[in-house]
Amino acid sequence: MPVNIAIDGPVGAGKSSVSDAVAKRLNILHLDTGAMYRAFGLAMLRMGVDPMDEQAVTQHISDVNVSVRYEDGMQHTYLGTEDVTGLIRTGEVSAAASSASSWPAVRRAMVAAQKRMAAEADMLIDGRDIGTVVLDKSPAKIYLTASPEVRARRRYEQNLAAGDTTSYQEVLDALNQRDLQDMTRATDPLRQAEDAVLLDTSNMSFDESVEAILQIVERVYGKQ
Repeated sequence: MPVNIAIDGPVGAGKSSVSDAVAKRLNILHLDTGAMYRAFGLAMLRMGVDPMDEQAVTQHISDVNVSVRYEDGMQHTYLGTEDVTGLIRTGEVSAAASSASSWPAVRRAMVAAQKRMAAEADMLIDGRDIGTVVLDKSPAKIYLTASPEVRARRRYEQNLAAGDTTSYQEVLDALNQRDLQDMTRATDPLRQAEDAVLLDTSNMSFDESVEAILQIVERVYGKQ
């Protein structure tokens, strides 16, 4: 059986970056499922499809080919043959992904692909429904979170470094809205799995967060 590690948590919790570091330390693959939904959201925007229109989105699922490849140990997300890894981190794409990912048909398609990948290799997967749906049988589940204010501050500082001048308050408001949308959607809402370890990193450094997760994994799988 492959080593499968599930990390869930709200937007801005640092799941992608922390998961990257943990996977590297364990020498296993890291699947960022959020990137897959973001790529789908980008496809809807490009096609002129309203991500909030369930019928329209569902009709176009078969027109979108989202795939993941690992190059130099890093995940690259593709739409067809186009590497869109550097195009899917904008606020517009994030909002489109959040809306489109709320529709059951979209989630069924993505979850099926994610389950297939996890069955084939040792893998850490992060997202919002990993411990509850995608890797619901995994013995290693972490719910990674931090206070909304801390998460917004981290995202705000990342945006500034990238040249984005969106104010802290705007970032916080958008984050709270995304939390509400993710936690109240009808299909596979964001929630902590009953057997997941809660890890609040509000007062932890990046390195401390990584070490805490490694300790959790070691308790389950032993020294990797």
